[in-house]
Amino acid sequence: MKWSYNDMEMYVQAKEYVDTFLVPFVPFSFSRNDEDTKRLALHAELMDIFVNEIEKQYKGRIVLAPSYSYLLDGDYNEEIPKLNGYVEHAKDNGFKHILFLTFDKKWKKRDSKLHGNLIWVSAGQTHDLQSEEAQNMIRTQIDQVMELITTYWQE
Repeated sequence: MKWSYNDMEMYVQAKEYVDTFLVPFVPFSFSRNDEDTKRLALHAELMDIFVNEIEKQYKGRIVLAPSYSYLLDGDYNEEIPKLNGYVEHAKDNGFKHILFLTFDKKWKKRDSKLHGNLIWVSAGQTHDLQSEEAQNMIRTQIDQVMELITTYWQE
C-alpha cells in the first residue's frame, strides 16, 4: 500500500494483515560533478521502479513509506536516530518488519546501527532504464529483493 489516501483507507480496514513497512532511501546532492547529480537522479527513478513493483506484488502486506531523502555528502550518523525513530513508531503501530531499501553502499557500514533491516542493491551502470538489458536486470534484482523480503517474513 502506498502512502496515499485511498491506500491508507484500505490499510485502516486491514491493518492486522499488514506487517511490513518499506522505506526507500533516496540521496541527493548538487555539490559534486554534474555526472554524479545525474546518476543520483537516475537512481531515484530506479528506486521508484523498484518500490512500486514490490508494493504492487505485496499489496495488502506492505506499506510503502514516502522516500527518505538525505544529503549524499551529509553525516549518515545524524540520520540514524531519525531512521530508528521511524522504526520505533512503525513497531508501536503494529508493524513487525521494517525494511530500508537503498542503492547507497555507504549504508552497509552502518547497518548494525539501524533497528530495521537494510536491503542494499547495486544500481548497475545503465543510463537507459527502458532498454531491454536494463529491464531484465531490474526485473532480476526486484525478484531477488522480493525473495529476501519473504525470508524476513519467515523468521
